[in-house]
Amino acid sequence: MGAVLKHPTVAFLSRRLLHSAVVLLGVLVVVFSLLQLVPGDPIRIALGTRYTEASYEALKSASGLDRPLLVQFFSYLGNSVTGDLGVSFRSGQPVTELLMNRLPATLSLALVGIIIGLVIALVVGIWAALHEGTVSDAVVRIASQFGVSIPDFWMGLLLITVFSATFHLLPSSGYVALTDDPWQWLRHIILPASAVGLVAGAILTRYVRSAVLEVVSMSYVRTAKSKGLSRRVVTFRHIVRNALIPVLTIAGIQFATILGGVIVVEVVFAWPGLGNLVYNAVATRDYPLIQGTVLLIAVMFLAVNLLVDMLYAVVDPRIRLS
Repeated sequence: MGAVLKHPTVAFLSRRLLHSAVVLLGVLVVVFSLLQLVPGDPIRIALGTRYTEASYEALKSASGLDRPLLVQFFSYLGNSVTGDLGVSFRSGQPVTELLMNRLPATLSLALVGIIIGLVIALVVGIWAALHEGTVSDAVVRIASQFGVSIPDFWMGLLLITVFSATFHLLPSSGYVALTDDPWQWLRHIILPASAVGLVAGAILTRYVRSAVLEVVSMSYVRTAKSKGLSRRVVTFRHIVRNALIPVLTIAGIQFATILGGVIVVEVVFAWPGLGNLVYNAVATRDYPLIQGTVLLIAVMFLAVNLLVDMLYAVVDPRIRLS
């Protein structure tokens, strides 16, 4: 047992999980404090025009806000660990159930979006770096700067205008589950994923280009060329593989950012994901739902960062997780 715990991979995972637990505890404290810092009575605000004395007392008791503050916190902490994130003020449904129903839509959008972004970044970024100083390199740098400057929602509206309103090629809104109809899922996801992926691709292209240029100047690349290796072997075995290390970090952060930051895109495309859910929760002041969404996004962000760290050893065997 002791030998297993001392294994570099196990030790690394143990440390990262411990760090993640500490971060999650901090997130829980902040999320719990959200409800306490809201001006006025959150129960009365949530009920709005539906307020009656009976409904007020019932919702307050159901949400546990009639108990002492310290008891509320430890109850919220314990319930969160077991997956119980409370009940929505507006719908009366369990928050965990609402989140799990919306999670597949957001995950699919983020995954397809980051794949589009990575394909663009790897192809265009590597090409620009290997043709540094040429017209094509200048075009790539200008285009990537333009892409970084464009907000996601504007890109989404532009895509809707061109491909939906003008040419009627793709639907402008809605969602179909992959398991229900793969073809319709693909047609509905192309535009929102492209809006996310094009912006992410512009950001990642700049990092890919810089990373490749840095590796090209290394001595081992010059040695590989002097050995008479083909351009393809030098490019993919010696340049691209080593350049992927810093790119992997940025790609992981970008993916986690997409997961927690597609609110506007989901609203524009009426995409029933976490972003749309939290938007409606804020509009209706559904605080338990807001708390649960923030907590879930934090968990996903930590999980993605941990996965990226593990992938370092796959991309470059020289890296030791310890």
